[in-house]
Amino acid sequence: MTILLIYAFTISLLTSIIVIYLSHTFNFFMDCHETDKPHRFHHEAVARAGGIGVMIALGLLLFSPIGIKLLPAAILAFISGIFEDFHNSLSARTRLILQSIAAIITVWLVDAVVTYLGLAITLPYIVGMVFTVFAIVGMMNAINIIDGFNGLASGTILLILASFAVVASKHGNMEMLQVIAVTAGATLGFFVLVFPKGKIFLGDGGAYLLGFMVAIIGIFLASKYESVSPWYVLAVFIYPVWEVIFSIVRKLSIGLSPMKPDRYHFHMLVHRQLVRNNPLTALFILVFISPFMLVSTLHANCSRCNIETIVVFVLYYLLLYWYLYKKDTLQRD
Repeated sequence: MTILLIYAFTISLLTSIIVIYLSHTFNFFMDCHETDKPHRFHHEAVARAGGIGVMIALGLLLFSPIGIKLLPAAILAFISGIFEDFHNSLSARTRLILQSIAAIITVWLVDAVVTYLGLAITLPYIVGMVFTVFAIVGMMNAINIIDGFNGLASGTILLILASFAVVASKHGNMEMLQVIAVTAGATLGFFVLVFPKGKIFLGDGGAYLLGFMVAIIGIFLASKYESVSPWYVLAVFIYPVWEVIFSIVRKLSIGLSPMKPDRYHFHMLVHRQLVRNNPLTALFILVFISPFMLVSTLHANCSRCNIETIVVFVLYYLLLYWYLYKKDTLQRD
């Protein structure tokens, strides 16, 4: 497993370095710092094509029996974002269709459908399939939403993969450990370039791709092992998932479209009101979510424990968000 991680890391790192050079030389995949977007926190033009290195490194999945089944859908998930990074040309509807197709292909090829939700709740197979596809697509977009500061999204992915590696190892699933090792190595090769200096950004393609990979790994573990609670998977995903849910509710409550970007995501408030530093914002949030992930990992078989972990996380998140939002509002007034 270690050798796969090293290979994936090396391929991702070297490819990303080449992408950085070519992007600056020929001015493509560049995210201009001068455009006025609420989520922009860098002060120079940066290539937003980190997903290319990750995708190429994931080619090592060809050597894994499960990985080779995931690769076609992973490519499609990547495509749903990379054209947006390059041309800003894909509509939200087109991206959603591509992501849904990727999810359906994966569910069909690896037969990973969540039907048992724990607490003696079982879904009919067709309902479980719809739920699973929805969960995969949702996680892809959730990772894209938290991709706002140097290393935040990729760091979250690495923490999730570390948790999944522990659980897969406990169940002796060497094939899934290979997939986790390749994904972790590919992510780490990008991470060392984005954190702390922000030499390259993940982009929509990379965010969708990594969201897809962790979603299908988590769903696979929950669907194949009765001792792995689906609530454990949700608990490990809770930061990006809750960020999406809370953002939608928050925007709707003030009459704003959930699709419209604003300046009040949790990571933005942490940046403005606590650390005022790009990489430290990512580090603060990663440290904040780590204990919850650790507790969930240690109790992966316990639905009740993970529901409690989710509730406690949400309460802490809301308390901190309320404090930061109030502070931000007072400063504006």
